[in-house]
Amino acid sequence: MNLKDKIRIIQDFPKDGISFKDITTLLQDKEAYKYTVDSLVDICKGWKPELVVGPEARGFVIGAPLAYALGIGFVPVRKPGKLPGNTELYEYDLEYGTDTLEIHSDAIKKGQRIVIADDLLATGGTSLATAKLVEKLGGIVVGMTFVIELSYLKGREKLTEYNVHTLVQYDED
Repeated sequence: MNLKDKIRIIQDFPKDGISFKDITTLLQDKEAYKYTVDSLVDICKGWKPELVVGPEARGFVIGAPLAYALGIGFVPVRKPGKLPGNTELYEYDLEYGTDTLEIHSDAIKKGQRIVIADDLLATGGTSLATAKLVEKLGGIVVGMTFVIELSYLKGREKLTEYNVHTLVQYDED
C-alpha cells in the first residue's frame, strides 16, 4: 500500500510556507491505519520491546495501537502539567526558545526495552527529548518508529545513536 496516497497535504498550514502532512486522512481509512500499525509491528517485534512510549498527541494514536498489537504497555509523554502523578521533566532547545516534556516518574523500570513511536520525524527535537526522558528513568531505547519522515529537515541526524525506522519519506517541502 502506498501510504503517501493516504496522507493529505495542506499548504500554508499552520503558517505560510509550510506544507503540512496530515495523517487524519490515513487514520480515517481503516485499511491504511491497520496497514500502518501492522507495518510498525513488523519492524518493532525484532527489537523485543517491553513498552511503547509516545509523545502527545499524535504519538498516542500511533503508539497505543502499536503497543496493543505487540501485547505490551503504552506510556504517554506530555507537555508539563498534564500528568497527575509524580513526573520527570526534560527541557530541550527549539529554534527560538525551549520546550519541556514530562513522563510519570514510575512509568519505566531500569533496564526496560523501549520503543518510541510517533507520527512524524521532522527536526528530531521531540524524539530526542523523549529518548532522554526514557533514559533518565533507566530505560533502554531499542528503536524509534515514525509514520512520516521529513528527511529535508535532517532530524535523523540528531538521532544517530538510535535505531530509527520510518514508513514514508518526504525529501522536499
